[in-house]
Amino acid sequence: MTTLEKQTLGIFFPKGTFEWFDITKSNVDDNNIRITLQEKNIPPVATEDHGRKVEAKGFNDITITDFPIRGKRALLTFRRRYWQVEGRGGYLKRDIKLNFPGTQLEQEFAIFLKEDGGRQSGLANFYRQVSSPPGERI
Repeated sequence: MTTLEKQTLGIFFPKGTFEWFDITKSNVDDNNIRITLQEKNIPPVATEDHGRKVEAKGFNDITITDFPIRGKRALLTFRRRYWQVEGRGGYLKRDIKLNFPGTQLEQEFAIFLKEDGGRQSGLANFYRQVSSPPGERI
């Protein structure tokens, strides 16, 4: 991806997304924009584990709702990697805050809706329309 493409897409994605993730898939239908981002294979190895073999073990998918785009609900699926260090128990994973605590909403979007406080602003009202389950029409 070129620098211009990253800068342009960076406007639409949560801050810092392309530092840790690459876009791997996208799909647009009548109601939703679905984008899948996969975490880069850069293990967060601690200093004491340098020199040990680190093996990627799989992914954990997290889907969050972001600001609507062009009248459609934006669903971002982040494929979070986890790794195992040779000779250690448990798994490594990077601590990247993707969603607002206790929600499936992107942090900035959740803060916006919370600050709206239920008022009938245009974007908050629009979100209420597009936040129906994926199978239901807007």
